[in-house]
Amino acid sequence: MLPVALDAMGGDHGPGPNLDGAHAAVADGIPVVLVGPPDLDGREAPDGTVLDLIEASEVIGMHDDPAAGVRRKKDSTLVRAAEAVRDGHAGAMISAGNTGATMASALLRMGRIKGVKRPAIATPIPVPGSTPTVMLDAGANAEVQADWLVQFAQMGSIYARHRFDIDNPRVGLLSIGEEATKGDTLRKETHELLAVTPGINFVGNVEGRDIMSDDIDVCVTDGFTGNVVLKTLEGGMKAVIGALLDAFSPEEYKVHADALMPALLPLYSTLSPDTYGGAILLGVDGVCIISHGSSSAEAIRNGIGVARDMIEHEITAEITAAIAATR
Repeated sequence: MLPVALDAMGGDHGPGPNLDGAHAAVADGIPVVLVGPPDLDGREAPDGTVLDLIEASEVIGMHDDPAAGVRRKKDSTLVRAAEAVRDGHAGAMISAGNTGATMASALLRMGRIKGVKRPAIATPIPVPGSTPTVMLDAGANAEVQADWLVQFAQMGSIYARHRFDIDNPRVGLLSIGEEATKGDTLRKETHELLAVTPGINFVGNVEGRDIMSDDIDVCVTDGFTGNVVLKTLEGGMKAVIGALLDAFSPEEYKVHADALMPALLPLYSTLSPDTYGGAILLGVDGVCIISHGSSSAEAIRNGIGVARDMIEHEITAEITAAIAATR
């Protein structure tokens, strides 16, 4: 298998977690090539293995303008990672860096799958006791059209099937009510299209409370709404976990906290974004994983694992065929 190209310099914490995650992924049997400066430290693992390096002299920062950064910094780690996929030197790219620049690099260097109106970010939303809900778009397209959302449903269904082993993913359209007549003009037009598009297991409109339930497998919405939903859920889960830890902190509750912790740890793992490794940019002609800026080494390791799985399942080829069949 071709290696996964990792932007070694992306993220809030510098190359440290990226390199640790890369070494862990290599120990899992996944080939990884780093993209970073020629003097990058930490390429050698404890067992003496030295990771290959694609040299890049520039970095697009977290606060840089995405499009301008990609245009000006042609020797940046993000651009070189995307070119490695385009040129067949890597099977996928992954970065915890600037999300907009990651998308721009993938789109401008890999290109868009023929027939895809707009790429979309698909992110797993944890559902305790069940498989995650794949939500898209999570931020790539603030304004959309109805036929774009239909394509999001197609691509999200393919991703959910391979990522979470769901035979016939149930697709819901995020709206303000379950009835087909609820929502704005965009939602009503999209509902009509989804209901008649073959190959999509459309179950109708869903509301925000349904996203973290086992009623659907894929949730389709515009990127503005999706990003607000994502950040709201992240903040809510962080607040709940923080409140639990605060409640357990007094000394008189220590024995109870210790007793409950084995039962709560699996729930924490389910809710932690590190477990899922990041989102995927669907619709570009290659596999592109977008990890959170604060990703830990475990998140990078898991993100590389997702990239490997999508390469093996040939998800890009399957999306290409699905879009061509409905054009």
